Amino acid sequence: VQLQASGGGLVQAGGSLRLSCAASGRIFSVNCMGWYRQAPGNRRELVADIISGGTTNYADSVKGRFTISRDNAKNTVYLQMNSLKPEDTSIYYCKIQFGVYRYWGQGTQVTVSS
Repeated sequence: VQLQASGGGLVQAGGSLRLSCAASGRIFSVNCMGWYRQAPGNRRELVADIISGGTTNYADSVKGRFTISRDNAKNTVYLQMNSLKPEDTSIYYCKIQFGVYRYWGQGTQVTVSS
């Protein structure tokens, strides 16, 4: 299983970015896809995740600003990030999990300038 993430970049505070992550390979139809982030010196933390049935989960710090969605036919997960803050600056990683298996994509840098 491979995950290809894209969409990071540099944006001013208050701006928006949209991340995408496409999974390929042998993937169970029932799975959870999510986004995590890790800033230098910090632990990797959950940003948001979504199961194949559509149930979502968000970190408190992004509720009301970020929206996670997915296209099951494309095995792709999206993260729409609005009202970005400098503290959202981090490397964002996507993950897919099914059964006992979990796979990570390469990180994509998001930098929010003040």
